[in-house]
Amino acid sequence: MWSELTKAIAQINIPADWVGIRAVKDTSYNRHFRDGIPQSNGKSSTTGAMLEVMVNGCIGYGATNSLQLQDLQSAAEKAYKQALAASEWWIYPFNAVRERPKVVGQYTSPFLEPLDALSPGEINDLLVRICQTLKVSDQIVQTTVVASISERETWFVSSNGSEVYQNFMFFSTHYGATAQDGAIVQQRTNNGWQANCYQGGLELFQEPDLWQRVQQIGEQAVELLTAEECPTTRTNLVLAPDQMMLQIHESVGHPVEIDRILGDERNYAGGSFVSQSDFGTLVYGSPAMNITFDPTVLGEFASYGFDDTGAVATREYLIKEGVLLRGLGSLESQARAGVPGVACARASSWNRPPIDRMANLNLEPGETSFEEIIAGIEHGVYMESNRSWSIDDRRYKFQFGCEYAKLIENGKLTKTLRNPNYRATTPEFWHSLVKVGNSSTWEMYGTPFCGKGEPNQAISVGHGSPTCVFANVEVFGGGG
Repeated sequence: MWSELTKAIAQINIPADWVGIRAVKDTSYNRHFRDGIPQSNGKSSTTGAMLEVMVNGCIGYGATNSLQLQDLQSAAEKAYKQALAASEWWIYPFNAVRERPKVVGQYTSPFLEPLDALSPGEINDLLVRICQTLKVSDQIVQTTVVASISERETWFVSSNGSEVYQNFMFFSTHYGATAQDGAIVQQRTNNGWQANCYQGGLELFQEPDLWQRVQQIGEQAVELLTAEECPTTRTNLVLAPDQMMLQIHESVGHPVEIDRILGDERNYAGGSFVSQSDFGTLVYGSPAMNITFDPTVLGEFASYGFDDTGAVATREYLIKEGVLLRGLGSLESQARAGVPGVACARASSWNRPPIDRMANLNLEPGETSFEEIIAGIEHGVYMESNRSWSIDDRRYKFQFGCEYAKLIENGKLTKTLRNPNYRATTPEFWHSLVKVGNSSTWEMYGTPFCGKGEPNQAISVGHGSPTCVFANVEVFGGGG
């Protein structure tokens, strides 16, 4: 691949200020079983390249599914014409030195066992066994198992000497059980819909506690059928890391995307309550709130060495001790907004241009153990695993629901509660953060389906968090 791309970048003949080629090869395997019966079992593969061309301060794009020189030349010509036409009305002039600096390097996902360590038949047998283990009683009316395995290779070369190679291995799973007793229906999953997403090999599939966890999912689904409804009250809310994943994603990640703040996303996904002048001054939450953008975490779902424009990935604080410092903005967005950002220009495939995206967005741990957190609460509700979410287009007002909850009484977890929900505004909620768990409570999850952009791009993100306590939060049950 390198020889074809370096040859092409040297031979593409257009009068551009800068040219870049990002070639991508994706191979994915997706398996879905319901009640032990296969629903889908397929493989998909795609290869292509995106040509970026900079002309008179504007960037144009052209994609092709062929890596032949004549097709790359054709795509470059289309991108050149696009950039040239747009340059008459540019909003902000870009230049290659600032927005597309030369970079050389490589990145490979960590793994212990290759993705082909098990045959397709062996994987299918495991998925059937998981379905069988989830069905702990006749009250389990449906079991669902999903396993997605994919490998992505990317090559990035540019006319100013960039050469970047990255090889990613992704693995995600979902296990769920639905229980029913008359009109009461409850679902329990493994940390929410397909939240167990990581980089690595098949060692991620056969974790030591796999069967114990699968059994627990089925048992908790049945347990919820006879559980009390979550009370409607204002109280201390304790969120597990698998729900903090969604909380961070929706009420921190999306609001601080710089292109959203600039207005690029308003037509499709909305804007933000954050403004350009807020960076460096806005007190986003309590002093216990420390959020990092960190694509360098080993094995987290959205780790990488370089973004899709070649910018070097580094760990940066977006929010430190409650104060908003940086945005989720690429080199282009940083230049346009005059706001510090990160290496987050990412594309879902070869036929999409990179835009501002979350990667790994993590809440840093504090100093309190889980036992100490619960022991310090006289009354509250502990919630796990996202079930539903709703947030307005400015990422300000939200309402989230969880699968499973426990009442906290006099420093102890007591009754199981069903249909737990909570609501707040983003600033109110993060200012109510009073305690952050230590590293022993920190867990990381992710999602492969964060959508954004027109045309839409679904992309992988990762979120790590400890257990957290929020004071005086409105919680309610299914009828609230």
